[in-house]
Amino acid sequence: MYRKLLLLFFGLFPLLTLAQGSNSVPPVPSMPGVEVADVEVLPGAVDAKGWLLLDQDIQTELEGAVHNLYNFKFDKAEKQFRSLRRRYPEHPMPYFLLGLSNWWKILPTNMQEKKYDKLLYAYMDTAITYGEKLYEADNKNYEACFFLSAAYGFDARLNAERSNWRKATVSSKRALNYLAKSREANGLSPDFMLGEALMNYYAVWISENYPLLRPVLLFFPKGNQKLGLEQLRTVADNGFYTGMEAKFFLMKILLNEEDNPAQCLPIARYLAATYPDNGYFQRIYALTCFREQQNQECERVCRDILAKLNRGMPGYEGVSGKYATYMLGSLMQLRYKDQAKAKDYYERCIVFAESTGETTVGFYVYANQNLAQMAAAQRDIKTALRYYSVVRDKADRKSESYREATAYYKKHKNNQLNSGSSPTPRAASTSLQTRR
Repeated sequence: MYRKLLLLFFGLFPLLTLAQGSNSVPPVPSMPGVEVADVEVLPGAVDAKGWLLLDQDIQTELEGAVHNLYNFKFDKAEKQFRSLRRRYPEHPMPYFLLGLSNWWKILPTNMQEKKYDKLLYAYMDTAITYGEKLYEADNKNYEACFFLSAAYGFDARLNAERSNWRKATVSSKRALNYLAKSREANGLSPDFMLGEALMNYYAVWISENYPLLRPVLLFFPKGNQKLGLEQLRTVADNGFYTGMEAKFFLMKILLNEEDNPAQCLPIARYLAATYPDNGYFQRIYALTCFREQQNQECERVCRDILAKLNRGMPGYEGVSGKYATYMLGSLMQLRYKDQAKAKDYYERCIVFAESTGETTVGFYVYANQNLAQMAAAQRDIKTALRYYSVVRDKADRKSESYREATAYYKKHKNNQLNSGSSPTPRAASTSLQTRR
């Protein structure tokens, strides 16, 4: 839990998403006491000549590339980014965009894929090198501050995910410093506002939900949650380079932190429709439909996810398979009353979860619990005990799932032992029906 929260701090600009992790807590560095208020520098006070972020021709040129990136057409996007690099070899933008492309190759795997780490670090390091040169030449170059804050933020988040806490600490401090500087250019473009929006929102959210960490927040900017959401919506509606990132965070915040799937649904629907080959957007949209009981649409998207996973499309990994099979299992069980298909999907969900190592929370536990309930309803005590044994082993001891499994286990284990057999945890023996 604490590592999850520290990832919020270390990510800063585009990286304040939740992640599962251990409970180890690295030392938290002293941060500058920056005030985050809704104050902007007048555009006339800044010399923005030569800034690529504000160049309309560059935006027109990169519009297709940005779309390809978020639609997981990485080869096409990177070809265009490399073209930009040939013309601007000493500007941080093309290196940052190439790094962002590698980030989105990692994200759908719940950060488990490591083969893109070196490339991402290299591109962000290069973006930092050229960004610092621009800033040294002109300390009012807020475009340089923007890229430095973003690049250090990505570096910090990935290092934190990999438990490289010293490097994450150093990069997070630098990201925060440049974030404070770049916010002075918010009036020039909504793209500059994303980092401030996230910091505004999460500083308050963490304080409200985790009071024990309030002393740590003394080192971070003061937040304004309402303003943070308003700023996110502004960036989502108007930002060019960060508009999709803002929509992504707005979707995640509304679904998870705000527990408001109804408001999340139109954003998730837009992202899924605009980027139909983005496996991450697709599974979040399916989950939002599932929570809002949009059953027909949820089923359609889940089947599409499995079909694309079968074809080995980029971004369609075991994690997406786990989401899709669990939701289809639930629909088969509750909507169609087809117990055989429900069991098949739940079993596949279990295998997907085991293949990705995600066996302690969420769909893995619920799939085992549902299979146990179905077996118990059929008076198949042996099978029910087998699945409940997994639930007892993996579920949070304070959860209803754990209490249910323990109660059933206590009630029936003696009968099963007297019959000469004993329940054992399920082994990952079922083979995947779809290839990655």
